[in-house]
Amino acid sequence: MHGFLPEEHSSFVGRDKELALARDLVRAGRLTTITGMGGVGKSRLALRVAQQVAEEFPDGVWWADLSMLQTDRLLVNVVADAVDLSDHTPRMPIDSLCEWLAGKRLLLVLDGCEHLIGACTELVADLLTTVCDLTVLATSRQAMRMRAEEVLPLEPFAADGSESLQLFADRMTGGRCSLDPAEEAAALGICHRLEGIPLALELAAAQVPQHGLDGVRTRLASRFETLESSEHAWPLRQQALRTTVGWSQELCRPLERLLWARLSVFRESFDLAAAIGVCAAGPLGEQHIAAALQALAEQSVVQRSGDRYRMLETIREYGAAWLHELGEEGAAADRHARWCLRLAGQARADWFSARQLYWYARLAESHSDLCAAMEHLLATDPDRAVELIGSVGFFWVCCGHLHSARTYLEQVLARCVTPAPHHASALWSLGVALTLQGEYEEAERVSARCTAHASQHGREEDRLDAAYLAGLLALLTGRPGDAAVLADGATGRASGGADCEASSGAWFRCRLVSVFALTSMGELAAAQDLAHSLRQRCVEEGEFWTRAYLSYQLALIALLQGEPGEAAGHARAMLVGKRGLGDSFGVALGLDLLAAALAAQARGEEAAFVSGTGEAYWRSTGHPQRGMPELGAMRDECERAARAAAGDHHYEQAFDQGRAGDPARSLARALEYVEG
Repeated sequence: MHGFLPEEHSSFVGRDKELALARDLVRAGRLTTITGMGGVGKSRLALRVAQQVAEEFPDGVWWADLSMLQTDRLLVNVVADAVDLSDHTPRMPIDSLCEWLAGKRLLLVLDGCEHLIGACTELVADLLTTVCDLTVLATSRQAMRMRAEEVLPLEPFAADGSESLQLFADRMTGGRCSLDPAEEAAALGICHRLEGIPLALELAAAQVPQHGLDGVRTRLASRFETLESSEHAWPLRQQALRTTVGWSQELCRPLERLLWARLSVFRESFDLAAAIGVCAAGPLGEQHIAAALQALAEQSVVQRSGDRYRMLETIREYGAAWLHELGEEGAAADRHARWCLRLAGQARADWFSARQLYWYARLAESHSDLCAAMEHLLATDPDRAVELIGSVGFFWVCCGHLHSARTYLEQVLARCVTPAPHHASALWSLGVALTLQGEYEEAERVSARCTAHASQHGREEDRLDAAYLAGLLALLTGRPGDAAVLADGATGRASGGADCEASSGAWFRCRLVSVFALTSMGELAAAQDLAHSLRQRCVEEGEFWTRAYLSYQLALIALLQGEPGEAAGHARAMLVGKRGLGDSFGVALGLDLLAAALAAQARGEEAAFVSGTGEAYWRSTGHPQRGMPELGAMRDECERAARAAAGDHHYEQAFDQGRAGDPARSLARALEYVEG
C-alpha cells in the first residue's frame, strides 16, 4: 500500500502551533478529530498534517472525502474505495474492510464527518476495535465523543494577527507582493471585521480587484451594521462567515447567483460541459454558463484546477439553501439525473471503442454524482433508475464498485415489477456482480431471469449479454461445453456456422466466452486462432477490456503448449490493459499467469515476487486466488518450479517482498521482468 492524498491548490498559511499539536496527537493516539465551524480550515490542516506524518505510516496515508455522501448507505464503500479495497465478496462491507486493514499500519483520514456523525462514530469504533495498528484522523464540526478520541478544536486566526493578514494578502495578490503600510492598515480592518475566519478572508480578498481595499472594508461595515440590527442573536463568528458568503452572493450578478445555487447539486468536481448540462434552464441559458462560471471562480466561490471546478462544502451548503429558497431543488435534481443518464448512455454506447479507457476514468470520477442521481431516481422514477444502473453497472462491476452496484441493482429490480426497457441490462449486470462475488447459485437464478426477459422483450444486445452471463457461469462451474454452446449459438456460430459480422461489446464478450471454453476443452489451436483474430479486431477498435482477457487466454494457451516466453509476453499485455482500467481482479489473474510463465523459465525469485504481488492483489479483492477451475493445478506447479529454481529461503523472501510491498509499485516492477 502506498496512500492517496488530494492535491493542494493554494498556499498553506500559518497554523504552526496547531500543526505541531495535531502531529503530536496523531503520533500518540489512535483517533484525533479536528473540530470547528465551517470555513475554519479543518480539511486544509488535516491535509497538511497527513503530508507531514506520511513517512511514519509504512502502509500509507489514505484520504476519504465524506462530504459528497447524502446518506450513510455507502459510507463503508467510500472508505473501502479510499484504501484501495475492491471487494469482490458477498460479505458485509465492514467485515471485508476490517480484514483488509488488519495487520497494516496506516493513517486513515475521514474528511467531513459532521452530517454522518452517528454512522462515522460506529464505523470508527468497529475499525479501532478490530484493526490494532490503525490510526484515524477525522474532521468534523462536532466530535464523535469516543473514549479513545483526542479533540483538537480549530479556532479562526486571531482577528488582528499576522496569520489573518498573511492569508488575506496572499489571496488578494496571489502571493506575488506584500502590502504597503496604508494597504496593510485597511486589510487589518477587514481581518478584524471577519473574525479571522479563513474562508471569509478568502472570499473578501477575491473582491478587492473589483472594489479596492477601502471599498471592501466600507461595504462589509455596512453589511455588519444591518446584520447586527436585525439578527443580533447570531454569534459574531457565524455573523462574519454568513455575512461574507452572503455578500459574495449579493455581489454576483443575478445569473451568477442562479448558477451558484444550481451548481450545489454536484457532489464532486465538474467541468464546463457538466455545468451547462445541469444548470442551463430558464433565464440561465447555455450561452451564459461559461462567463458566469468564470466570474464565480474569480470570486473564489468555485475553485478551479485545470478544466475542472469544485465548491467547498460550506459554499455548496449556502448554494443548496438558496436553491431551496428558490423552490428549484426538485428541478435541479431532475436535470442532474438526466445529465447522469446521458453520461452513462454515452459511456455504454462507446464501451467497445477507443474511448473505453476515457469512459472508465470519467465514470470513476463521477461516481458520487451517479450515486446521487440513483438515489433521486429511486425515489422519483424507478424506470429511469433501471436505465442508469443498467448503463453503468458493468463499468462499476469491472472497476471494483461491486457492493454499490449490487445494492442499487437489487433495489431497482425489486421496485420495477413491470419490466422496463433496460431491465435486461440491469439483470445481467447483477448476474455478473454475483458471479464475481462467488454466489453462483443466486447468479444462476438471475441468469435465468435475464435470459427469459431478453428472449421476450430484449434487443439483440440483451440476448448476447444474457448468453455471456450464462456462459461465464458455465465456465466457472466446470461446464465448458455448455459455455461453448451458449456463446456460439448467440453469435451465430453454432454447428460450425460462419461468424456473423458484429462489432458490439456484447458480441465480443460472447466470443470471449467461446475462447475460454475452447481452451478449457483442450482445443488449443482453435482457441488460439480465434483469440488472435478477435484481438486484432480489438486493436483496430482501440478497445482494452476484451483485448486484455484475450491476451490472458493467449498466455494460458502458450503455457499449455510449452512456450513460457511467449506466455510471459501475453501476460504482460494483459496486465498493462487491466492496470489502465483499474481492474484489480483482472490484474490478480494476470499476475498468476506471469508468475507461472517465469517459473517455467526457471526464474524462481522473479516468479516468487510476482506471486507475492498477485496475492496482494487477490487480498485487495477480498478473495483467495480464483479463476477457471483448472488453474489450481497450474498455480501449484508454478510454486513447485519456482521453489526448485530459487530455493525455499530465497523463494519465501521474494514472495514476502512482493506481498508486503506497495501493489502498484510491485506491479510496475513485475512488468519490467518482461520486455514490452
